Amino acid sequence: MLKDTSFKNKKILMICRETYCKPLWFLAEKLKEDNDVAAFFIMSSECSYNKTYYNEHTYYEFKKLVPDIKLYDVRDICEQFIDGLSKSDKPYDLDYLNMIEEEYCHYKNLNMQLMSSQMNTRHYHWRMYWKVTSYAENLYWLELNYKKIIGIIEEFKPDVIFDTDNAELQRTILAEVCYKKKIPCMTIEYSKLGYYKYPSFQNSFGIDPYFVKLFDEIKALPEEEIKESIRYVEDYRQKNSIMNNEFAGSVTSKYERDSLIWIARVMHGKLEYFYDMDIRKHNLKLKKKSPMLYAPSLPYIRYYLEEELKKRYLYGRNKYFEDPVEGEDYVLMPLHLIPESSVFVKASYYVDELNLIEQVSKALPIGWKLYVKEHQAMLGERGFEFYKKVKEIHNVRLVQINYYKDPKPWIMKAKGVVTITGTAAYESALLGKRSIIFGNVPFALIDGITRITSFDQLEGAIRSFGPVDSLHSAACYVEAVKRAGSEVRIFELMDQADEIFAGKRERTQEFDDMLNELIDFYEKGWANYQKALADGYFISDL
Repeated sequence: MLKDTSFKNKKILMICRETYCKPLWFLAEKLKEDNDVAAFFIMSSECSYNKTYYNEHTYYEFKKLVPDIKLYDVRDICEQFIDGLSKSDKPYDLDYLNMIEEEYCHYKNLNMQLMSSQMNTRHYHWRMYWKVTSYAENLYWLELNYKKIIGIIEEFKPDVIFDTDNAELQRTILAEVCYKKKIPCMTIEYSKLGYYKYPSFQNSFGIDPYFVKLFDEIKALPEEEIKESIRYVEDYRQKNSIMNNEFAGSVTSKYERDSLIWIARVMHGKLEYFYDMDIRKHNLKLKKKSPMLYAPSLPYIRYYLEEELKKRYLYGRNKYFEDPVEGEDYVLMPLHLIPESSVFVKASYYVDELNLIEQVSKALPIGWKLYVKEHQAMLGERGFEFYKKVKEIHNVRLVQINYYKDPKPWIMKAKGVVTITGTAAYESALLGKRSIIFGNVPFALIDGITRITSFDQLEGAIRSFGPVDSLHSAACYVEAVKRAGSEVRIFELMDQADEIFAGKRERTQEFDDMLNELIDFYEKGWANYQKALADGYFISDL
């Protein structure tokens, strides 16, 4: 049973996209009893396709709550986008976009905002089912989404916005519009501390000022008041395995190849999925209208097949990855899943990982190597040409990803770590090792993590690698995360919600307990917002 919440007589807008919105359905069902609730679906295909497996337990589940909640989506601007481009090669209003950039862009300019969607960034990634978009398409889509979102905010007038993710253009736009209109827009910030997440009011871009303030306040406390967090860091350093439990059973913790029979089953499932979507449910005609908004199925199928076969090859002995050399001096550089919001949203200037590898390799002391380790979730996605270029660099090794089955030995044997925004920097800090990052992430508050804003800084930062006394600051970060956030098991919530909708699982108290943690998460964010108002400023201005 869900608990009674502190949200009463509020106008609550929920931002919905694919599996991340499934837990919000249960919150909407509860919150609509005492509040005015609306949901906004931001994914073009999800709200435009006829009901199919892809959207039956997201968009069409929310439609069942109408009229008790109000439902918004982007179907109208998708149709307007297709129609406008068919009539003009310049359908966008540049004067309007200049006004938007002048009046609304607090966190990022418009070109940077476009980086938040894989739909508009095909140049930077390998997902062939998305097309390379044109200048006209990008500008027109920006314009239509700003008009749509400003219209929703002005019509519904939300007191608060709930979200569970930070990917996609509409969320980036919402962060800008909500900043200007002083509306708390809460989404999940991944702290890297177990299941703990805390509310971000700026779409997880940068470090929320209220969290920095909390961290600084905790740093001034006597150690007796944070002794449990100090003990947590001390215990962490003694563990043989430091892989976050949240990744258990996911591709991130996977180290073995799949059988060809399993791959055949996967591909059979994909073929059935797209046949049902396109033929049985009659969505093929819509897909032909705009490959930017509605990615075609055949490139999807080809992509999945190539990914599975390449992944199987790369898990075994291959010509690209090699074993580490015992006793060799090296800097560890774990790669990211590209595209993912932890890079495209948090570090938009640094999405070209090949360029980063080249720059870091130049900055190494002579005799050191750069160990580049692929991300398990990226295995099979990245083109082989990337690995070929990396291996041409004389002081770089592409290391076998399953040589160790945990991050700890990679980190402990390294001189230090370089990552864009990755978990490895957090793990290094808790282990007392130095690291370099390029994005502005919350765990950068811990001593020993250096944020690089110019490649000229690389050499000095790398030469400073070595042990660092990070125990106190790491404990302060752990304490701040616990006070600001909650243990939100978002991936378990999504999986179980889907099974409940599909009739494969009964709704249990354990499920409701996880939902209650999500409610606690939003209540903590709301309390911080109210405190900021009482102190005379908006949450992002602390």
